[in-house]
Amino acid sequence: MRFTKSLIAVVLLVASLSVAVGQPVRTLIVFAASSLTDAFEEIGAAFETGNPGVDVLFNFAGSSTLVAQLSEGAQADVFASANPRQMAAAQDAGRITGEPRVFARNRLALIVPADNPARIESFADLQNPGIVLVIAAEGVPVRDYTEAMLTALSADPAFGQTYVDGFRANIRSEESNVRQVVAKVALGEADAGIVYSSDVTPDIRESVLQFDIPDAFNVIAEYPIAVVEGTADGELAQSFVDTVRSDAGQETLERWGFVRGVPERQCRYLLFIPVCW
Repeated sequence: MRFTKSLIAVVLLVASLSVAVGQPVRTLIVFAASSLTDAFEEIGAAFETGNPGVDVLFNFAGSSTLVAQLSEGAQADVFASANPRQMAAAQDAGRITGEPRVFARNRLALIVPADNPARIESFADLQNPGIVLVIAAEGVPVRDYTEAMLTALSADPAFGQTYVDGFRANIRSEESNVRQVVAKVALGEADAGIVYSSDVTPDIRESVLQFDIPDAFNVIAEYPIAVVEGTADGELAQSFVDTVRSDAGQETLERWGFVRGVPERQCRYLLFIPVCW
């Protein structure tokens, strides 16, 4: 795997540099769904600041791709999936230790290029002939959620199977991760795409228009995280998991458009002493 070889090279380079300066470096390798890129890079930077001598290296890709890499023995310490199905696949492969914990939730959204050449006004228009539609490939979590949305639409008299058939007829490309879907729409290579609402990040916000998908058809995506079996530093890996699920980690995820996955702590004062739960 090209990525794994590159990652090993980086790890070796970091290790050699640490020896040169006489300071040991602890490296944490995090495999994470591509939709988490911005939020996790921010959390990773904060984690490094709070843990001097720690370097966090990320491998962002579609969750199904990450599971395939883990199943083939790729080195990793933490795995964050965009759905429970792929986390279960990693467990079945014997690569997860402990119980995965949900740390974030997400929602589906429809995006179109800012100039909207297909004149799409709502997700109901995705059945119209001639629409160039891009979605994620089978096995990618956002595709699973898209299929669940289509199932709900097919059962609604206002849409039905006719809508679903028209939607599928318009699919021109199936991407290996959700960020590739976003890129094609932002570049005007497609008329529309189904992504997560958190994917409409500041750097592409002026390049796309976002349409909400009604709650009756939308799907709440759940993101689980866990320590990878065989990690070289289980304590550090668990610390990163705890950081992601902490109030600070949850606030970062919320700023990047995710729905909090861990209930916010509540505190009351008992004889002037804060008691939190």
